[in-house]
Amino acid sequence: MASRLNPYISFAGNAREALEFYHAVFGGQLAMSTFGEFGQAGTPIEDQIMHGMLETAGGFTIMASDTPPGMDQPSGSSISISLSGDDDEELRGYWDSLSSSGTTVMPLENQMWGDTFGMCVDRFGVSWLVNITGPAA
Repeated sequence: MASRLNPYISFAGNAREALEFYHAVFGGQLAMSTFGEFGQAGTPIEDQIMHGMLETAGGFTIMASDTPPGMDQPSGSSISISLSGDDDEELRGYWDSLSSSGTTVMPLENQMWGDTFGMCVDRFGVSWLVNITGPAA
């Protein structure tokens, strides 16, 4: 396998809900393992996600987990996940799903550089950038 760069998102107890949401948005194969499956049965975190991975037919991979007690939960981030390409229908569908229950930072609109671009934060606090390439000049 070639090397890949994948986002790994930390959640404060709602990784399952977030991964199921991303699965509904992007499709693909979703696998999740709980802390209970790996030695934490009978604890308050047994049903939380120790590791989850969504792999889509389009080649996206998103990984995530819940932050266990005793570890720092990152708050805020300087990272955004960027979706870009020329498939207008596909990318607008992702935008609609991600932004509908979140916050639009910049509406998905035509920009001075000729592309359609928007920024949003989904309901889980993850920042997304969507850029739809404009027609070739």
